[in-house]
Amino acid sequence: MELVRGLHNIQDRHKGCVLTIGKFDGVHLGHQAVLSRLVEKAKELKLPSVVMVFEPQPEEVFTPEHAPARLSRLRDKYKAFASLGIDRLLVINFNPKLSSMSANAFIEDLLVKKLGVQFLVVGDDFRFGHKRQGNFELLQRESSRFRFDVVSTQSFKLLECRISSTEIRTALEQNNFALAERMLGTPFVISGRVVHGDKKGRTIGFPTANVLLKRCRSPVQGVYAVKVKVKGECYKGVANVGTRPTVKGERSQLEVHIFDFKQTIYGELVDVSFVSKIREERRFDSFEALRSQITIDAQAARAQFAIA
Repeated sequence: MELVRGLHNIQDRHKGCVLTIGKFDGVHLGHQAVLSRLVEKAKELKLPSVVMVFEPQPEEVFTPEHAPARLSRLRDKYKAFASLGIDRLLVINFNPKLSSMSANAFIEDLLVKKLGVQFLVVGDDFRFGHKRQGNFELLQRESSRFRFDVVSTQSFKLLECRISSTEIRTALEQNNFALAERMLGTPFVISGRVVHGDKKGRTIGFPTANVLLKRCRSPVQGVYAVKVKVKGECYKGVANVGTRPTVKGERSQLEVHIFDFKQTIYGELVDVSFVSKIREERRFDSFEALRSQITIDAQAARAQFAIA
């Protein structure tokens, strides 16, 4: 799958496509239904299938303090799109200049002149252009003038529950990982590369693999029993997601203690899936108190897996 980052990297050869636009956070089953339709239509029209996403997401620019926690990062979306047979991922930098573009310019200059869209698949609640003035009705009107088709996606349902990124976040907040998995079509996973930490965990017998969450706010917070995939092998462990208040941590990160694991994995990519929540993250009065609690947490996580 081809990755095109930025409007300036759109070339003449990219003109002519079947396109969908959205956040696709989590690439859940509802998204997968949309993307499958996109791929089918692209094959029918003998055109490339293209997904357009914005980075950062608009809410992260305008109201970062209220922006929803991300279910997936761009790298995760890329892998999911590729696995579904998408031909091209177009990543547009969302900034004040782009947000000031009029809705009509978004259609005529970007969709028509630059991308040569022939078939567009978007949600009927899709809003775009300056002050979100563009909507599905405008796309319908302009599609006749510019000779492209536009189709609305329908809500994808599971047991009377509308599958959406919001519903998945709610399931994760309620520690209903089974429901989240059913809506995602796969277990909820946080992926990232292991970085060096302050190495305090190893001094108390609980070395951890640390993954920075960078600017992404996690939809899960606290201590969990987890499964970890690294170097193609699967392990069990206990993880903390948060800011480590006992050691005055400032950056949000994922720390995983992998049971009965002795390898050095700095720089390795790990996939951490969540099985059950053990407790909320909290500050302890001493490092010794923290050590005692981690021992209890590890025992609770092992009990979840019924291992000694």
